[in-house]
Amino acid sequence: MPSIRDAFNNAAVNYNKHALIQKEVAFRTDQKFDLIRPNNQTILDLGSGTGLLTDRILSRFPKSQIIIIDFAYNALLKNKAKTKICADTNKLPIKDNSVDIIVSSLMMQWCTDLNKFFVECFRVLKSDGLILFSTFGPDTLKELKKSWSVVDNKDHVNKFIDMHDIGDQLLNNGFQDPVMEMEKLVVNYETVVELLRDIKGIGAQTVIHRSKSLTGKSMFNGMVEMYESYRKDGKIPATYEVVYGHAWKKTDSLEKISINYEDL
Repeated sequence: MPSIRDAFNNAAVNYNKHALIQKEVAFRTDQKFDLIRPNNQTILDLGSGTGLLTDRILSRFPKSQIIIIDFAYNALLKNKAKTKICADTNKLPIKDNSVDIIVSSLMMQWCTDLNKFFVECFRVLKSDGLILFSTFGPDTLKELKKSWSVVDNKDHVNKFIDMHDIGDQLLNNGFQDPVMEMEKLVVNYETVVELLRDIKGIGAQTVIHRSKSLTGKSMFNGMVEMYESYRKDGKIPATYEVVYGHAWKKTDSLEKISINYEDL
């Protein structure tokens, strides 16, 4: 089975063609800035991919320095940003306290250790810096999960973290004033195979802990038959639970005490 990085590298060429939900969520993530007025000098786009969110950030903050990071080199080649870094988000090659804003759209669900991710984000953000992100919640692709569950007990879809747990992780890693939101979006398809083609087309067919055993044709057909029971108004629905969040890195009380003491 290819690695997650290999899957996204291979999908980069045709990614935008299949990224229906990713385009919509990037648009909605960018809209969150309509209500937030952060310091926007240096912006870091994590898991930037081909640039669905990057393009909007470049347009919204034309005078800012935009840095993008992704572990899929082929995706970076298609991104319009000038400063590109191929790296793992759990070990950012960025200086401490050097970034004003971190943005991330639909990347966090691929982090195997969300705690490490937030530790790194907190490290590179300046005081009063902002992290703003979107990710998938537990009800994502619930129809596909249920349809597979009637034919076997293996994981065919990634498991996604509840937004309340994400908010707790933010607080545990020093972020303040977290705001978490959730909405459900539905993409309609003509067939189950069309849905699976889009999932494969963006490189997301790789399940981190999937069993190595092959799925037989009869099991696949059984899954499709079960999924057909969800058909409504002639369409096959695919539900996505989209979680949005933002929080701030602020100067904590110990830093304030230290500064006050030195001024005496």
